[in-house]
Amino acid sequence: MKVKDIMTKDVVCMRETDSVKKAAELMSMYDVGSIPVCFNNKVVGVVTDRDIALRGVAGGHDGNVGQIMSTEVEIGFPEMDVHDAARIMSQKQIRRLPIEENDALVGILALGDLTEPAELQDNAGWALRNISMPQGSKMSEN
Repeated sequence: MKVKDIMTKDVVCMRETDSVKKAAELMSMYDVGSIPVCFNNKVVGVVTDRDIALRGVAGGHDGNVGQIMSTEVEIGFPEMDVHDAARIMSQKQIRRLPIEENDALVGILALGDLTEPAELQDNAGWALRNISMPQGSKMSEN
């Protein structure tokens, strides 16, 4: 099965100059935890709810998403096999994979998309276990 068969095609995108407040409003409106940041429809970053909380609020940046977005973004492709996409998501510990074709955003593959077809449910469980695995706790024990 190809990524194009299960990806979400109707995707909202932001510009680096859009406000952090607008990012939070769009996340609330669309009930998502991340939004791709694009320049000429090419993904240049991703802003997540975690970016807003840690880099925005806690970091004192309430200006634009370019200040808080994650810029190291893994990209998938519509013709990619879903098993390969799940492997990338697991290895990189990401829940959403932007999908580009001809250097333009055409969709998002979310972890939830991998649970829809019954034959992919094992991949979704495997990816989720690896995504949710801590990379080393930074919390101190009391």
